[in-house]
Amino acid sequence: MLNKLSIDKVYETQDGHRLAIYTKGNPEKPAVICLHGGPGGNIQPNSFDIFNLDEWFVIAFDQRGCGQSTPFATLENNTIFHSVEDIEGIRKLYNLQQVTLSGGSYGTTLALAYAIKYPEHVSQMVLRGIFLGRDEDTAWLYQEGASYFYPEVHERFKANFTNEQKDNLIQSYYHIFKTKSEDVVKQYAKQWADWEGAIVKLVPEQEMEVEITPTDISIGLLECHYFANHMFFESDNYILDNAEKYKNIPTIIVHGRYDVDCRPSGAFELKQKMSQCELYFAPTSGHSGSEPEIKQFLTKSFDNLVSERKA
Repeated sequence: MLNKLSIDKVYETQDGHRLAIYTKGNPEKPAVICLHGGPGGNIQPNSFDIFNLDEWFVIAFDQRGCGQSTPFATLENNTIFHSVEDIEGIRKLYNLQQVTLSGGSYGTTLALAYAIKYPEHVSQMVLRGIFLGRDEDTAWLYQEGASYFYPEVHERFKANFTNEQKDNLIQSYYHIFKTKSEDVVKQYAKQWADWEGAIVKLVPEQEMEVEITPTDISIGLLECHYFANHMFFESDNYILDNAEKYKNIPTIIVHGRYDVDCRPSGAFELKQKMSQCELYFAPTSGHSGSEPEIKQFLTKSFDNLVSERKA
């Protein structure tokens, strides 16, 4: 369920989107831009929990089509590269020369995509649950891979399709989202969101919400839109192919050892491409940023960055 935060500013793009921005902390301290996951997630009140707000100025925003940004759940002018330019616009809006990027899951993909284009404006990155956005990553999550760990849940995810349609579930869902009525789209978006929501924690939630929430809709529509279009990348391995652009940016990564959503191997591959990267595998955690071990490590990481700054 979406817990509404008080909007600090609205960033209006040149192509018709209005992005809700939330800020907390000390404007006199170094700025962090916080990037939520999805695509299609949103900023929650607990998104700020890992920061000492006396020592950081935290800027968070709902990405295109998500949360309190408008128009809601639209696919028009909605790609990762639009969001890269949104980050750049928000940086300029707050008159910042450099920022720390903090992102989780798809938020790591977006942070890295921004760092590829604007490395000079990134002082450091703190990333959780690396997602490289390759076809193999989305196939693992939706087609075959994560399904081995949660077969009964995956059966529900694919139950309403023919055997032929099951051969490419992402494209089959995308066809539904592009061609069916609003009520049907909502039902299938809920199925999509329920699948992913069931596998993000080491110990899954016992019951999923029956109600179809706005976040279910934006998660289902936007994730499928991005993944059916191969993240809109010019090459399948776009993030790692362009590592030369960001490899020298100091980076901290935490990744759950038992992350079924985004495989730990992706975090390891990214670390191998970087020259100033610390990778920590949380030994008893899944994917979610709310896993206690992951949350504790992220909090400690930002506290350590403050200590280094003051040293």
